[in-house]
Amino acid sequence: MPSKYHDIFEEGRYYHIFNRTINNELLFLNDENYKFFLSQWNKYFDGFLSIFAYSLMPTHFHIFAHVEKIDVPDPNKVLEEKCKRFFSSYTLSFNNQNRRKGSLFQKRFKRILVDRDDYFTKIIHYIHNNPIHHGISDAYGKWKYSSYNAIVSNNRTKIHREEVLDWFGGKENFILFHQQNIDFNRVEKYALED
Repeated sequence: MPSKYHDIFEEGRYYHIFNRTINNELLFLNDENYKFFLSQWNKYFDGFLSIFAYSLMPTHFHIFAHVEKIDVPDPNKVLEEKCKRFFSSYTLSFNNQNRRKGSLFQKRFKRILVDRDDYFTKIIHYIHNNPIHHGISDAYGKWKYSSYNAIVSNNRTKIHREEVLDWFGGKENFILFHQQNIDFNRVEKYALED
């Protein structure tokens, strides 16, 4: 049976995927690191996971994704392996760039099944609120390493913007919902040890 933060990946289901560095080391040292992380994510997961929201933080990340139909006997095994390769790839590049050795991420990345409509909207808000919660930004649109700006803009994006906006009932409601003060500490599923 999976532990609290290690739900099994299944086709057609939605997941909040997150991980952090060991010893609160920095995961990103410059703009290129953030861009490389996203390009590697696309390299390993394009056609497997669709992104609905993300936030890349200095020591951790959050991604809300949907498992696509991938026609394999065990989607969980395939995605677990892709995650391992993704984390190894980013770590190897980061270590080479920074003359560093050893692990960067905590060993087991976490994922939680998102299975209710109200959870869909709240987890997207939670992810976009992370930079504000951690005091590195004072507004959603100011943190450029999240999907918030991609969702409210009309620019091309790999984010499934239209589906996100539909969940919120349109762009105006999406923006208004993000202006709410939600106490995530009172909802156990949102208390994600970050």
